[in-house]
Amino acid sequence: MDLNHARILLTGATGGLGHALARCLAEKGADLLLAGRDAKRLAACHTEIGGIGGTGRQTLSLRADLTLPEDIEKTAAAAREFGVNVLINNAGVNAFGMYEKQDWRALEQVMATNLIAPMQLTHALLPWLKERESAAIVNIGSTFGSLPFPGFAAYSSAKAGLRGFSQALRRELADSRVEVVHVAPRTIASAMNTAAVNALNHDLGNHADTPQAVARKIVAALRAGSGEKHFGFPEILFAWLNGFAPGLIDLGLKAKLAVIKRHALQA
Repeated sequence: MDLNHARILLTGATGGLGHALARCLAEKGADLLLAGRDAKRLAACHTEIGGIGGTGRQTLSLRADLTLPEDIEKTAAAAREFGVNVLINNAGVNAFGMYEKQDWRALEQVMATNLIAPMQLTHALLPWLKERESAAIVNIGSTFGSLPFPGFAAYSSAKAGLRGFSQALRRELADSRVEVVHVAPRTIASAMNTAAVNALNHDLGNHADTPQAVARKIVAALRAGSGEKHFGFPEILFAWLNGFAPGLIDLGLKAKLAVIKRHALQA
């Protein structure tokens, strides 16, 4: 995918990864339609990104809550008007805690934001994208989509669903000009992580990548047209092992369960 003057809809543009992605894409010459829920942060991102890149680049912003059907339609209409040929489903939320102790409304929000919204927005834009000379859909997943983790039951479920959706859609569109790219980063050092999550990662020795490093890898995957990319070692190995011999991962995580529970119950 040639990103010079590609027309990209980026959701979740005001988050740590979204902001870094917007910068990275703008530096490659892409025109951007930035979508997010926080109007103040969206305006700041728009102003900053608008100053990057060569003459003639365009950056527009759109405040939208993609868990609302009317905002899905509003965003899809704005994307068509902008002439989008790349959709990046990046918006996401997390919820750390023991499943039985969590509020159902918070869990529902995780599923709606991380899985249902990308599926709905893709559905709304797919006929349009299929008519472009070159098009791509990029779904931002997570290692937890392939390595479901205690304390993150809803988040892991949503990201596993997003991975399955990406694989099925890529196979369904194999005879079209639309590429479907699924990327699965490990933990990202961003504000989405609560203090409890950061403490858990510290105690377990989990590594976290910067949003900027992850953004560069995502952009490289988009440019290469990679079907599926996982980032981070040893997480890649553990995700593979979970698919091959999940019982071994069960045993490994059982040994860490007391530490996970201690932090989850404080979340």
